Amino acid sequence: MRARTGWIEAGGARLEWARWGEGRAAGGPVLVLLHEGLGCVALWRDVPAALAEMTGLEVFAWSRAGYGRSSPAPLPRPLDYMTREAVEVLPEVLAGLGDRPIVLIGHSDGATIAAEYAGRVRDRRLAGLVLIAPHFFTEAEGLAEIAAARMAFENGDLRARLGKYHRDPDNAFRGWNEVWLSPGFRGWNVADVIEGWSVPCLAIQGLADPYGTLAQLREIEARSPAQVEVLTIEGARHAPHLEAPGETLPAIAAFVAGIGSMGGNDMQNTAK
Repeated sequence: MRARTGWIEAGGARLEWARWGEGRAAGGPVLVLLHEGLGCVALWRDVPAALAEMTGLEVFAWSRAGYGRSSPAPLPRPLDYMTREAVEVLPEVLAGLGDRPIVLIGHSDGATIAAEYAGRVRDRRLAGLVLIAPHFFTEAEGLAEIAAARMAFENGDLRARLGKYHRDPDNAFRGWNEVWLSPGFRGWNVADVIEGWSVPCLAIQGLADPYGTLAQLREIEARSPAQVEVLTIEGARHAPHLEAPGETLPAIAAFVAGIGSMGGNDMQNTAK
């Protein structure tokens, strides 16, 4: 399945986007993909097309400022950059989807942004959340891995590999890495946003993820007032949708199909 691509202005930047299965299931939700801290549209690889085929729904993805072919981001990023993406930029992006229901599917940083949107922004279109390797607070193990990524970028081949997907790999990497390794970021914690959710959530974690532990998912289970499903995948690391698609993608499709019976926002009761 080929995607239609284009550009949108949001957050003062020119952002690339892509849509798969456009025009499908007019009454159903749009699946909105939010990429990780070093991701972009292209790095979702075959996942959007596969989800469109499996669900019969439209899938929408875009690259945030600093990533893919989108405009570079001003550096240094503020320590609350994920919150700002959720409350300032994401509403502008989603406005382009009209009044249709939406399911946010976020990975890593994108999962945090989706979680913050659900907890901080009142949007009647929002029908559900799928959070892949989310993080709500820092963990020593994850920070050590991020420090190792800096070494790989400065002394290894990571910069060259990122250059295949990002117009400015230095902007993409520094915008993410420098915040996470900032001394002021060690106490970062946005777990309180979970208490503001009103829609069901599927939380997915690879059990070999070097960037985060099950403590992140336990926080969701303990604090969400809405229904939560948890999927842990043996052997998967930080990207189970790519490393174990045969288990991850059908679980997402089943979750989306069942949202209407979970007590979340009625998918036909769209924003007015």
